Amino acid sequence: MKTETDPNTIAKAFPPGDFIREELEERGWSQAELAKRMGRPLQVINQIINGTKSVTAETAIDLEKALGVSARTWLNLEATYRLWMARRNREEGICPKPPSGVVGD
Repeated sequence: MKTETDPNTIAKAFPPGDFIREELEERGWSQAELAKRMGRPLQVINQIINGTKSVTAETAIDLEKALGVSARTWLNLEATYRLWMARRNREEGICPKPPSGVVGD
């Protein structure tokens, strides 16, 4: 049982797709519009937004070009979310399958 809380541990992290979805809503863009601007298949954009595909370095660069949010920000969001998920799953004794596009340790 955990008796102390690590001050560096966040309560909850959100997948980058949540932020992408908000950006699209604010801009009035569809997923198809983002896919076109990024030169990516719509299915890939949909998978990222739904959290079944990770944001890779290459995707982060494309998101930066399309949305004006730095590639580093997208990668940090992805890393923060995956770390949060790993900690949560470890505490709950869950070993989930990683999303596609993620290389194992």
